[in-house]
Amino acid sequence: MSNEIKKAVILLSGGLDSATTLAIAGDMGYQCCAMTFRYGQRHSIEIESARKVVAAMAVKEHKIIDIDLTAFGHSALTDLTIEVPKNRENIAENAIPVTYVPARNTIFLSYALAWAEVLGIFDIFIGVNATDYSGYPDCRAQFVDAFEKMANLATAAAVENKGKYKIQTPIIEMSKAEIIKKGTQLGVDYALTHSCYDPDENGKPCAQCDSCKLRETGFKEANLKDPALS
Repeated sequence: MSNEIKKAVILLSGGLDSATTLAIAGDMGYQCCAMTFRYGQRHSIEIESARKVVAAMAVKEHKIIDIDLTAFGHSALTDLTIEVPKNRENIAENAIPVTYVPARNTIFLSYALAWAEVLGIFDIFIGVNATDYSGYPDCRAQFVDAFEKMANLATAAAVENKGKYKIQTPIIEMSKAEIIKKGTQLGVDYALTHSCYDPDENGKPCAQCDSCKLRETGFKEANLKDPALS
């Protein structure tokens, strides 16, 4: 039996989903290296949440990468002139909301892939979810499969048969309640996480944006209290 340590790069936003994904990767036996992005998001407080999550979990290394997606804008998360939608009734409707950040997960995964190749790691975890999501096209399994195929065509490590890249999406088919239950089982402290798209200057969640609503519904359906609201 091989004693080689399994390693993985984890995309960690500081939110509920990515914190749970990190916990799942650790439970699967991976030594985790986390990557967080400061990309000009209006809810940049999530970066502090990512730091707290990393401090609470067994993370080997944490990189915080600066990129400027405000240069493109066209999203309520990166353009302060666009309002974050509040109290939407049909969050899971087909229309893509203005909180979609153009190509965000493609960009994030590309950075994660570059770091993974340098580290000699072939497993990358991302907390995308296609069940309780807000209509983002880069949270679907089709996108992940396509990126994985590209990763194995575009990297020297894969072409030289040093390994095959796998984009791991352990929560992609879970409901928000199932994600919360799984994370709770694994000891995730959700009080450390942040989900709101439009917090106030003190970081208090708005309780009205899609992300806040999905989180609220998830905890209710899981019959648990959200510790971040205590």
